[in-house]
Formats: sequence, structure tokens, C-alpha cells
Amino acid sequence: MINFDNLSFVKFRFTNQQISDYLASAEKDLAIAGHSTVPEVIFQFSYNALIKLGAVLIAKHGYRAHSKTGHHAKIIEKLSELLGDKEVAAIGNLMRKTRNIDLYSGGGIITEKQAHEYLEFCRRIASKVKRLV
Repeated sequence: MINFDNLSFVKFRFTNQQISDYLASAEKDLAIAGHSTVPEVIFQFSYNALIKLGAVLIAKHGYRAHSKTGHHAKIIEKLSELLGDKEVAAIGNLMRKTRNIDLYSGGGIITEKQAHEYLEFCRRIASKVKRLV
């Protein structure tokens, strides 16, 4: 049984339409990333999609993350747990740290190769999430 701690998550009843809308939003972000040639855009939209995919799967279980400091880390951790895939936590947290450096420390460099690897990773996660919802 999956445990949702009440410090990070709150019980919430989502409609099927809300869950579908979250999934569509994640897929839209992946499409934007896939059509871009700018590594930073590819990375940012891939990361956004990953967080939204986590929110989708968490919503499917009847919860939502509290919007507070560290909630992206909790979403990534729970997504990894729900998928039974430790790689999600490892790569997802690397993406989160990269995003934080870019956002809060004056920017980082995302190579084209890294951006495309992250995009492919997020596409694989999207396929797994879609099978479960």
C-alpha cells in the first residue's frame, strides 16, 4: 500500500476530467519541448511535464501535493514510488537540481544532448503514466 504523508500531500477528490486535463497539459509541454531547438526550452518544458505527470498519478490516487517549499521533490519521490522505478527519483532530482541552479543561481548550461536525453526520459515516463490512468 502506498502511503501519502499528510505534511506533503492532502486528500483530494479529482474528477476524471481534471485528471485528463492534467495529462493533456503534460503532453502539451512534451510537444512544445519536442518542437523546440533551444536546449533550455526543451529542458524546462520537459521538467514541467515531469512534475505534471507526477501530479496526474498522485491525483489518480486521490491526493494532491501541498504547494510549499520542496513540493517538487516530494512529487518526484512519489512518482518514482508509484511507478516502482528508482530511476525516476534519480533523474528527476537531477533535473530538479539543474532547474534550481538555472533559476536561482544565475543559470546553468544545458547542452543539446542533455536536453534531448531528458526529453526522451520524460516521454518514457509519460507512456508509463498513461498506461496507469
